[in-house]
Amino acid sequence: MIARFAEPDYQLVWPRTLFKEEASRLLNKRQLTDWNDRCEFLLEDAFVRGYAGGPAVDFRELEEPGYGYGSSAPRSAQALTRKQDFLRGLMTSAGELSEDPPPRVPYWRERMGGPHRPAHMSADALARQYVDLVRELEVSGYFARRFGTDCVDNPYDPSPAHLIEGEFGQPTTWPIDPELLAADRENIFQMIEVLHDLVARPQRRDLHSYNGCGWHHHEFDLGSGRAVYRWRVNSLLRRADVPYRLADDGADVGRLVGVTDDARAQLVQSLLARDTSEQDEQVRHAISLFRGREAGRHQKRSAVAALALVIEERRHGVLTEALAKSDRGALFDIANNFHIRHQGAKQKRDYDDFYLDWIFWLYLSTVELINCIVDEQRANTSPGIQASDP
Repeated sequence: MIARFAEPDYQLVWPRTLFKEEASRLLNKRQLTDWNDRCEFLLEDAFVRGYAGGPAVDFRELEEPGYGYGSSAPRSAQALTRKQDFLRGLMTSAGELSEDPPPRVPYWRERMGGPHRPAHMSADALARQYVDLVRELEVSGYFARRFGTDCVDNPYDPSPAHLIEGEFGQPTTWPIDPELLAADRENIFQMIEVLHDLVARPQRRDLHSYNGCGWHHHEFDLGSGRAVYRWRVNSLLRRADVPYRLADDGADVGRLVGVTDDARAQLVQSLLARDTSEQDEQVRHAISLFRGREAGRHQKRSAVAALALVIEERRHGVLTEALAKSDRGALFDIANNFHIRHQGAKQKRDYDDFYLDWIFWLYLSTVELINCIVDEQRANTSPGIQASDP
């Protein structure tokens, strides 16, 4: 591991995969005359701030050797300048870059007081840190596509507060008042979702020096901007031990959903990425119903019923290869004898909500099993490659 990468000023504040994608994209545009400026902007954006050093500073201080009179670029179109090679090194070694603050040796009170337990983050602290994050993103131009630039020659008009008031559902201010968010958890959750839909990442900037105005931002990308926002907000929610995160995929992308363990999160991600049949759309709908922050008993029961329908449509075909007849019947005994699919008087209604959670994950894993069988059947029935005669 490169020792410099372990330093705190080399911590990513982006997903590692996104940094690699954007670095690769920029390296493929080396012909741009403002390439160095774009790269420095990328490094400032992707890595933690607040230090005197870091990748952007190291990049800025690199000096290029002479390539001939009046030239600062390699003579070969395939060769890289030192600054381009610096970005390539970060990209190829991205696996060594930390996405979290590096671990530290405990301080005195922590050592004397026994095992270190992170202090619980209060609602006030969560609100303040979220407002700080929003302010940092604003300075970086993430809201300029929607709000414009608060320029000395052309201030915000209308105010961002006016633009978001309708979606937020009540009067607000800009900059956001952290006390408003801390007063009610619903306020911060609402603001998190509203601002998600307004961010876009700028890829180019120019300096307006008059009266200390600052940077003006251009060439906005919605996908990467929202991915950065989700990543940074989810990191904050995780540190605050809030049991929600912004969904990265599915019909509810950018909306707060319940947190699950890694194995179930991977199961959901796998099923959301699948799009080969009408049943896949039904599964995505069921997942959105179940994992929404507002999901109650009714929504969860509807999600389970939707999955039961998907399974039943393949009950006598695909499942015959995976389960015995008695086991196939047991899957539907749950849905038919409890108050899930039917409304009859015989259905059991007095079961706890956590029972619905168990049924949902059982059915979701059954859908994954069915998909694997279907994929295997298709692979076996596809015409093989015939070897040519010698």
